[in-house]
Amino acid sequence: MLHFNVKPKFDAEVIVVGGGPAGAATAAHLARNGTHVLLIDRRAFPRDKACGDFVGPVAVLELLGLGVKQIVDDHVANPIRSAALYLDGELLVRRHFPEVNGLPAFGRVVPRLVLDAWVVNAARNAGAEIWEGRNVINIERTDRGVAVLVAGKPAVQVRAPVVVGADGSTSLVARMVRGTPPRRDRIIAMRGYFDSISHPTHEAALYFSRDTFPGYGWLFPGGKQRANVGVGVLLETVPPQSDHLREQLLHLISKDPAAARHLARAKQAGNLIGWPLTTFNPGLPVVGDRLLLVGDSAGLINPLNGEGIQYALLSGRWAATVLAHCAKRGFGREQLTEYTMLVSSLNPEMALARTIVQLISNRSLNPISLQVLRLITSRAQQDAGYAVIAGGILAGLVPTTYAASVGFLSATFEQCVSVLGRTLGSPRERSALVLATLAMTANLAKSMKGDQRSSTVEWAFSCLTSLGKVSAGTALQHQPPA
Repeated sequence: MLHFNVKPKFDAEVIVVGGGPAGAATAAHLARNGTHVLLIDRRAFPRDKACGDFVGPVAVLELLGLGVKQIVDDHVANPIRSAALYLDGELLVRRHFPEVNGLPAFGRVVPRLVLDAWVVNAARNAGAEIWEGRNVINIERTDRGVAVLVAGKPAVQVRAPVVVGADGSTSLVARMVRGTPPRRDRIIAMRGYFDSISHPTHEAALYFSRDTFPGYGWLFPGGKQRANVGVGVLLETVPPQSDHLREQLLHLISKDPAAARHLARAKQAGNLIGWPLTTFNPGLPVVGDRLLLVGDSAGLINPLNGEGIQYALLSGRWAATVLAHCAKRGFGREQLTEYTMLVSSLNPEMALARTIVQLISNRSLNPISLQVLRLITSRAQQDAGYAVIAGGILAGLVPTTYAASVGFLSATFEQCVSVLGRTLGSPRERSALVLATLAMTANLAKSMKGDQRSSTVEWAFSCLTSLGKVSAGTALQHQPPA
């Protein structure tokens, strides 16, 4: 009996599901190298996407590398050169973006309606095949390839040796690779556009409140008096948040002293839109046999600042590089290990960010968390080197691991001692400290009763586990950024 080794027929060398920045960047880099890549997105471009619209310095460089020159055009991409942070309406700190490691000392605000179309066009111009307005309804993996079923009349099946999942936080491809993400890894956010704002055009604003912490609000000016205004909160806190997301955004707009002042004459333009985000979890895989995840699908969102665009673009470039290397040796899980290693380079930064978020997710500790925030911002006001690290972490310029450096921790402790000394020297401040301590103790005691007890114990266990992983499994950086 004769046996013939018949090669399967493929419609593309790589299929990318999802045309956001991660998927389009992957397609653009692959197409530039001569790979036949098919990019499929359920929407037609330009299309809107719920987001804060802030494009950080790292993402600016990645976009320039893709040939998206519009990102440095002030007329279409509003530059953000400074940021102000408020707590209950009080200005805590205002700082210009630092110049760090050769990165631009600015970010950009670009509506996703515009930004995503730019990156898709970069992929198209590089030679990628683009299917817009086509919904992927099923993916079937075999030993010889991956079959992707695309909705239509009739539905169409296309095949490739490997599929890249870039279809967002609710990714169909991600569910095949890693299942459903834990609730503790989820953030939910809501934003709206507002015209006629009373706020500096080139300054971002972040709003914190003792009532909604660890959530926060933002105002990112898009130029011409329009701004992206929104709120983001953890999906799971102890005790749970009682206010709905829409209520928190409306409260920010009308009741927060600083935000209300900036939006006093503002008019809402369009609807308020909410969306879920899956943050980084180093314990979850980013590859499977013939499957690879990028951007939001891989959970590449910093849990501390919500940054996702820069990681989307970075992962797209990494994925394209690895897939090119695997073209001759296959696309099994082992062959794709190189991509896992590249993503793992984010582990120290993301693991510490994740630990910080887990610690502050216990709202009973809000008095301590907010006092630490005050300490950090007050130190940043008087110490330029300290401000580079603190502001750089918030802006995505500096890895979160620098928060665990000896210099940063020493300066924070020194600031704590200084503030504590002033507090103990003032009868009024001492009384306030005692009252805050009693209130926090009461909240902690309450959290150990009834239904909240198991949540509090689970929170404590997860914090200890995360701290153990950070201290034992990551090499934290101890030098300040250049």
